[in-house]
Amino acid sequence: MVETEQWGHNLVFWVGDKAIGGKMFALIDLDTEMHGKISYLAGAERYAELVEMEGLLPAPYFARIYWISAERWNVFRTAAWEAELRAAHALTFKKLAPGVAKALALPTRSLEQLIAEKTAAIAAKSKSKAAAKP
Repeated sequence: MVETEQWGHNLVFWVGDKAIGGKMFALIDLDTEMHGKISYLAGAERYAELVEMEGLLPAPYFARIYWISAERWNVFRTAAWEAELRAAHALTFKKLAPGVAKALALPTRSLEQLIAEKTAAIAAKSKSKAAAKP
Protein backbone atom coordinates (compact mmCIF):
# COMPACT_ATOMS: atom_id res chain seq x y z
CA MET A 1 0.00 0.00 0.00
CA VAL A 2 1.19 3.48 -0.87
CA GLU A 3 -0.04 6.83 0.49
CA THR A 4 0.09 10.19 -1.31
CA GLU A 5 -1.30 13.61 -0.55
CA GLN A 6 -3.01 15.24 -3.51
CA TRP A 7 -6.01 17.23 -4.73
CA GLY A 8 -5.64 19.80 -2.03
CA HIS A 9 -5.49 18.12 1.32
CA ASN A 10 -6.50 14.50 0.63
CA LEU A 11 -4.60 11.45 1.80
CA VAL A 12 -4.92 8.89 -1.00
CA PHE A 13 -4.29 5.15 -0.47
CA TRP A 14 -3.08 3.10 -3.44
CA VAL A 15 -2.67 -0.56 -4.29
CA GLY A 16 0.82 -0.25 -5.73
CA ASP A 17 2.61 2.95 -6.60
CA LYS A 18 0.86 5.09 -9.19
CA ALA A 19 4.16 5.36 -11.11
CA ILE A 20 3.85 1.70 -12.08
CA GLY A 21 0.11 1.77 -12.69
CA GLY A 22 -1.22 1.34 -9.17
CA LYS A 23 -4.83 2.26 -8.44
CA MET A 24 -6.34 4.13 -5.52
CA PHE A 25 -8.79 2.37 -3.23
CA ALA A 26 -9.51 4.98 -0.53
CA LEU A 27 -9.04 8.64 0.27
CA ILE A 28 -9.38 10.67 3.43
CA ASP A 29 -10.30 14.35 3.33
CA LEU A 30 -7.86 15.97 5.76
CA ASP A 31 -9.16 19.50 5.33
CA THR A 32 -12.92 19.89 5.22
CA GLU A 33 -16.15 18.14 5.99
CA MET A 34 -17.51 19.07 2.57
CA HIS A 35 -17.43 15.66 0.87
CA GLY A 36 -17.11 13.31 3.83
CA LYS A 37 -14.28 12.09 5.98
CA ILE A 38 -13.37 9.03 3.96
CA SER A 39 -14.29 7.68 0.53
CA TYR A 40 -13.51 4.17 -0.66
CA LEU A 41 -14.33 1.56 -3.28
CA ALA A 42 -17.34 -0.46 -2.13
CA GLY A 43 -17.81 -2.46 -5.31
CA ALA A 44 -20.96 -3.12 -7.29
CA GLU A 45 -22.22 -5.84 -4.95
CA ARG A 46 -22.08 -3.80 -1.71
CA TYR A 47 -22.74 -0.31 -3.07
CA ALA A 48 -26.57 -0.38 -3.02
CA GLU A 49 -26.62 -1.78 0.52
CA LEU A 50 -24.13 0.79 1.83
CA VAL A 51 -25.79 3.89 0.36
CA GLU A 52 -28.93 2.95 2.32
CA MET A 53 -27.05 3.21 5.63
CA GLU A 54 -27.26 6.44 7.59
CA GLY A 55 -24.01 8.38 7.37
CA LEU A 56 -22.94 6.83 4.04
CA LEU A 57 -23.57 8.37 0.64
CA PRO A 58 -22.35 8.08 -2.94
CA ALA A 59 -18.84 9.51 -3.15
CA PRO A 60 -18.64 12.75 -5.14
CA TYR A 61 -16.95 12.22 -8.53
CA PHE A 62 -16.53 8.45 -7.89
CA ALA A 63 -20.06 7.16 -7.31
CA ARG A 64 -20.28 5.92 -10.91
CA ILE A 65 -17.49 3.44 -10.11
CA TYR A 66 -19.14 2.33 -6.85
CA TRP A 67 -17.33 4.47 -4.30
CA ILE A 68 -18.93 5.34 -0.95
CA SER A 69 -18.28 8.37 1.23
CA ALA A 70 -18.71 8.37 5.00
CA GLU A 71 -19.84 11.59 6.66
CA ARG A 72 -18.49 10.54 10.04
CA TRP A 73 -16.12 7.93 11.48
CA ASN A 74 -18.66 6.25 13.76
CA VAL A 75 -20.64 4.80 10.85
CA PHE A 76 -18.72 1.58 11.54
CA ARG A 77 -16.80 0.18 14.50
CA THR A 78 -13.05 -0.24 14.04
CA ALA A 79 -13.24 -3.92 13.02
CA ALA A 80 -15.90 -3.14 10.41
CA TRP A 81 -13.79 -0.26 9.01
CA GLU A 82 -10.85 -2.63 8.73
CA ALA A 83 -13.01 -5.14 6.86
CA GLU A 84 -14.40 -2.45 4.51
CA LEU A 85 -10.93 -1.15 3.65
CA ARG A 86 -9.48 -4.65 3.23
CA ALA A 87 -12.33 -5.40 0.82
CA ALA A 88 -11.68 -2.13 -1.06
CA HIS A 89 -8.00 -3.06 -1.35
CA ALA A 90 -8.83 -6.57 -2.59
CA LEU A 91 -11.34 -5.28 -5.16
CA THR A 92 -8.78 -2.78 -6.44
CA PHE A 93 -6.03 -5.40 -6.59
CA LYS A 94 -8.26 -7.55 -8.81
CA LYS A 95 -8.59 -4.62 -11.24
CA LEU A 96 -4.84 -4.09 -11.66
CA ALA A 97 -3.31 -4.75 -15.05
CA PRO A 98 -1.46 -8.10 -15.07
CA GLY A 99 1.91 -6.35 -15.42
CA VAL A 100 1.25 -4.22 -12.35
CA ALA A 101 0.22 -7.22 -10.25
CA LYS A 102 3.35 -9.03 -11.43
CA ALA A 103 5.51 -6.02 -10.49
CA LEU A 104 3.99 -5.96 -7.00
CA ALA A 105 5.13 -9.57 -6.52
CA LEU A 106 8.78 -8.58 -7.12
CA PRO A 107 11.23 -8.60 -4.21
CA THR A 108 11.19 -5.28 -2.35
CA ARG A 109 14.50 -3.97 -3.73
CA SER A 110 13.51 -4.80 -7.31
CA LEU A 111 10.12 -3.15 -6.88
CA GLU A 112 11.69 -0.04 -5.35
CA GLN A 113 14.14 0.16 -8.26
CA LEU A 114 11.32 -0.21 -10.80
CA ILE A 115 9.30 2.53 -9.08
CA ALA A 116 12.33 4.83 -9.00
CA GLU A 117 12.94 4.26 -12.72
CA LYS A 118 9.29 4.88 -13.64
CA THR A 119 9.13 7.97 -11.43
CA ALA A 120 12.27 9.38 -13.05
CA ALA A 121 10.86 8.69 -16.52
CA ILE A 122 7.59 10.46 -15.64
CA ALA A 123 9.50 13.46 -14.26
CA ALA A 124 11.70 13.65 -17.37
CA LYS A 125 8.64 13.51 -19.64
CA SER A 126 6.92 16.29 -17.66
CA LYS A 127 10.07 18.40 -17.78
CA SER A 128 10.40 18.00 -21.56
CA LYS A 129 6.71 18.89 -22.06
CA ALA A 130 7.12 22.01 -19.89
CA ALA A 131 10.24 23.06 -21.84
CA ALA A 132 8.43 22.59 -25.17
CA LYS A 133 5.63 25.02 -24.23
CA PRO A 134 6.20 28.59 -25.43
